[in-house]
Amino acid sequence: MRKGFWLFTRLERRQLEHAIRAATEIIRHDIVVIIGSQAILGSFTEDELPIEATMSEEVDVALMEDDDAQSLATATGFGEMSQFHETHGFYVQGVGMDTAVLSEGWVDRLVKVNNANTNGRTGLCLEPHDLCAAKLIAGRIKDRIFVKALLEHGLVDADTIASRLETIRNDDIRRDRALACVRSSVGR
Repeated sequence: MRKGFWLFTRLERRQLEHAIRAATEIIRHDIVVIIGSQAILGSFTEDELPIEATMSEEVDVALMEDDDAQSLATATGFGEMSQFHETHGFYVQGVGMDTAVLSEGWVDRLVKVNNANTNGRTGLCLEPHDLCAAKLIAGRIKDRIFVKALLEHGLVDADTIASRLETIRNDDIRRDRALACVRSSVGR
């Protein structure tokens, strides 16, 4: 068994900050975008969140400039199965901005994480309702569990998620499936 491997890994805010610091230092950019589930740690601490919302070893990091996405995706040293992963119990996954289908206006709602723990560098995290909309569009079981837990704990609002989903264009089938999912999760 790999050192540092746990059956269940629960990420914490300090680890998100570490991921931001590591990613920006390795790729020599001052700003990254956190688009995966761990973006939730930009808005809430692990103590405020249900365990289902922080169960991941992976922090998905993207760059706003797609032409630079390749440098992040190919950056070595902090990905899955790396020494970084083994040492810290989590890893940073470089992804392109096209990895997530995002609702209209998401850029204006990004949550900024910038402090001493990020060495003054910035992680822009998806706002929780935008994150939930993107997760429901992805449609995986783990994504539905994530959103359901946030809804059940009153951390996000189903109507706001639905309104964000309604702005998604060019993906009607997944959008409609996601809308049905969010509405059924609150008994509508």
